[in-house]
Amino acid sequence: MAKVMLEVKELTTKYITRFQENIYAVDHVSLKVEEGKSLGIAGESGCGKSTLALSLMGYYFPPLHYTSGEIIIDGRNISGMEPDDVRKSILGKEIAYIPQSAMNALNPTQKIIHFIEDVIHAHESHVTKKEIYERARKLFEILGLPESTLQKYPVELSGGMKQRTVIAISVLLSPKVLIADEPSSALDVTTQKMVIKMLRDLMEKKLIKSMIFITHELPLLYNVTDDIMVMYAGQIVEKGTAEQVVFDSIHPYARGLMGSIIVPEQGLRDVKLTAIPGVPPNLKNPPAGCQFAERCQYVRPECKAMSVNLRELKGGRAYRCILSEEELREAYQNG
Repeated sequence: MAKVMLEVKELTTKYITRFQENIYAVDHVSLKVEEGKSLGIAGESGCGKSTLALSLMGYYFPPLHYTSGEIIIDGRNISGMEPDDVRKSILGKEIAYIPQSAMNALNPTQKIIHFIEDVIHAHESHVTKKEIYERARKLFEILGLPESTLQKYPVELSGGMKQRTVIAISVLLSPKVLIADEPSSALDVTTQKMVIKMLRDLMEKKLIKSMIFITHELPLLYNVTDDIMVMYAGQIVEKGTAEQVVFDSIHPYARGLMGSIIVPEQGLRDVKLTAIPGVPPNLKNPPAGCQFAERCQYVRPECKAMSVNLRELKGGRAYRCILSEEELREAYQNG
């Protein structure tokens, strides 16, 4: 049985506004990522994907606050750790993060090698500059980045080069879990393919042991991840293998995501495009029942009144709906 690199149990985190309003952007989320595996997280903007990514690192800055649950990395529970301890012993070494707009994450006044020196010295103060340069050179060579990149300023690099450089820096300390938050957004198709290949190579070469890939493009995850988790309004609404979620979604929201984008994969390219009506709920005052009820064409009166839990199916698959799998599939078949 594969070793579990990351296990999250009922994690809940919230934003507290200046008016002391609680916004639960991550609501009782549980997940598991094994060594050598990758998990995709998909959903619309504002569904909680990036907040979950930040929460998983156990490093909170107001207005984001930890509420409850456990985050266990390679058997070590980091929930409730002091921020300084998390920064020194967890971030970069145990879990690393590629942020959205990673192209803008580099200090424009520093050469790439100086940025790398700062990162490594924050965790390994005894390492010499010569050793750091050699380590960086070898890593960049493995990932197809020319050695000359180390002596350049960010402004001298293209968007794709910046993105790949940030990814390389993120794995300098060989983290056990890498979180990639929409790493291919704002890139042209060719560069997207290059970035995705780079992430796959990181897994194959064991420079990282597991990965979480976040995107709003659900079909993209089919080519990148082993399993997929779909989020809506801070909750998991469906999870399963990439094959299951992309080609055989159960939850109406997951099917809506698949139906709202052009997909080149065989068997999906001829599917008629449809839009999900409405907008996500206001989490300052969330609805009492199903969070997706107001947008769902299969809604029933009880959906708006009953709390809805995940239905666990065989093989680790699950979805959040009061309707049975048979009822949902019949509804889809009848249009």
